[in-house]
Order: sequence, then C-alpha cells, then structure tokens
Amino acid sequence: MNLTPALQEQYTTEHQSALQAQRLAEEIAFAPVAFQVSRLMLKFGILEALHQAEEGLTIDALSVQTGLSVYAVKVLIEASLSIGTVRVTGDLFFLTKAGWFLLRDKATRINMDFVQEVCYQGLFHLEEALREGKPAGLKVFGQWPTLYEGLSQLPATAQEKWFAFDHYYSDVSFADALRIVFATPVHRLLDVGGNTGRFALKTVEFNPEVQVTIMDLPPQLTLMRKHIAGKQGADRIKGYGVNLLDPESAFPTGFDAIWMSQFLDCFSEEEVVSILRRAAAAMNEQTALYILEPYWDRQQHETGAYCLTQISVYFTAMANGNSKMYHSGDMLRCIEQAGLQVAAVYDHLGGSNSHTLLKLMKPSEVEHSA
Repeated sequence: MNLTPALQEQYTTEHQSALQAQRLAEEIAFAPVAFQVSRLMLKFGILEALHQAEEGLTIDALSVQTGLSVYAVKVLIEASLSIGTVRVTGDLFFLTKAGWFLLRDKATRINMDFVQEVCYQGLFHLEEALREGKPAGLKVFGQWPTLYEGLSQLPATAQEKWFAFDHYYSDVSFADALRIVFATPVHRLLDVGGNTGRFALKTVEFNPEVQVTIMDLPPQLTLMRKHIAGKQGADRIKGYGVNLLDPESAFPTGFDAIWMSQFLDCFSEEEVVSILRRAAAAMNEQTALYILEPYWDRQQHETGAYCLTQISVYFTAMANGNSKMYHSGDMLRCIEQAGLQVAAVYDHLGGSNSHTLLKLMKPSEVEHSA
C-alpha cells in the first residue's frame, strides 16, 4: 500500500504502551460523550473565557461569566480535563493547546459543525448502511436515495454546515489548480458536479474569456443559478442538467477541459469507472480531464489522513452508502479501466497541502506527448 512517510511511520508499527492503548480504547468507547462535551464547551463560551483569562479562572468565575450553574460547569470542565482541552492548577483552569485548536482552528470547527448537524444522528444507522450499501442514516432527514437529491431540502442549519464543509475542503486548492488548468489555452470548460458554482465563478474571474458549463442534477442547478445571480461573469456560466448515476447519460462534447473537483468521491468505484468512460467518449485528443481530490494516502501529515478516513464514514451512513475518500491507488485503477491515462500529477495543492490534481488525457495524446 502506497503511503507518505508520515503515514508509513504512524500506520505500520505499534507506538503505544499497554496503558496508552487501554486509554485510547476508552477514548473510543466514550467518543460520543467527549464530542458533545467539547461542542458545548465551545457553545457555552467556556473555552473562549479560558482563552481570554491568562491567569486562569475558577469554576465559580466561569459560572458567572457563562450564566451556567456551578454544577453544569463542573460536569463540563471535569470531563474536559480528562479529554485534554483544559488543565488545572490549584483551583484555576486554563486552556490547553488542544482546546485552542477546538476554539480557533477553522478546519476543526467546520468538521465539528458538520458532524453535529449532518452526521451525528444518522451515524446510529452505520451498521445498517454497511450491510445494505445504502445511506441508512439519511432517513433522519428524509426519504431520498442519496443526500444529493435531498440537499436542497435539508433543514437550514444542516444545509448551511454541509456547504461550509464542502466549500472549505475544495476552495483552498482552487487558486493553485486554476494556474495549472490555464497553463494551456482553455476556451470552454465543463465543470462536472459543479454544485453551487463556486469553482465556475472563480474560473470566469480568473479568465475573462472562458465559457463554463456546469453539469449536475437539475435541483443543484437551481441552487447554482440562485448563488451566481448578479455576480461577475455569471453570464458566461451555463447549466446542463443530468443524473450521472444513469449509465446512459452522455457527456456533452466540444470542451477543451473537463473539471471534477471532489466529485468522484461521491460515487462507488464501479460508478467512477462508468462516469470516466462517458467523459472519455466526449473527449478528443486535445481535451484534458482534471480530477481534484484529497487522497488519504498522499497526505503530508497524519492528521489529514485521519480526517479523510473518518469522512469516508459520512459517505457510507449519510451520502450514498457506497463511496469514500479514496486511496490514490484505487482511483488510478479506475482511471485505467476507463481507458484514460494520467498525463501529470500535482500533489500538495492549497493552503493545507491536502489536494492532488490529476491531469488525464486519452492514451494516444499521452503517448504522443511522451
């Protein structure tokens, strides 16, 4: 299995003593409790109060500042001591480094909100989802085959946190990716699974002449048109409604570049192959297909791999029941089965260095370039 050096070190040897391993096992057993405690330490302002108080705060002082009872503060703060987000000296409590990350790290806050509002209730049905290959947890929101068909009808807070999560993980790499895509002339670009049109807007802003077509489910195109209305370059963005799960749905032709950003992780390997084959059928020898994804095995830091492998469980329980955040080797195998070849690989894109951009071409063009 291909792994970066950081992952190789973490995942191939045993690092813990017996006591450390026992502690980790108990952390897993109480993980839902620790999650809710930490979420409420944020919501009630306890972590923020500790951050502002360099000299520390007592339980009584925290009770006064937050409006919570002394009992409520004791329950949360004592649990947080064991979790590791606060520390104590005498009667004074202080924020730890882990507590600071919960409070100030944007990725951590977005992940926590996403888990709470989109995933938490549905994860109770994970076993059913794994056995049936369907997003059994989605029933907590509605009766749709996949989350994407119901995205426009999710409760407002769940929808807000879903989009914040989706946009955070994609937006950080757009600037780097656009410079690569437009290193060669692109007049017409097909954005597959373009969602609310954020990449399309970045594209028409980056290049004043390019025409972008977003290929997505009709309800998503409705959201997209609402989102881009009145924005600069919106007149150069069009929609093409299609259900890509339908193996008979063909790709439109005549594009210089085809773009898929965090799109293929929404499909099973069989569906990925089907989509890529249909994309290949619409390509000529000059068309480039770009796939932007964060692959868990290509992460420079183990924390990135941890987040991505846990996000896979969201796809299982909530999104569609059969996709995941892929190991790059699995994606490369799908690409080969679809009759395409990798012309270039660009690793560590974006501020978090988490994304990989694959440039695909038809084999004859790759061989000619080589």
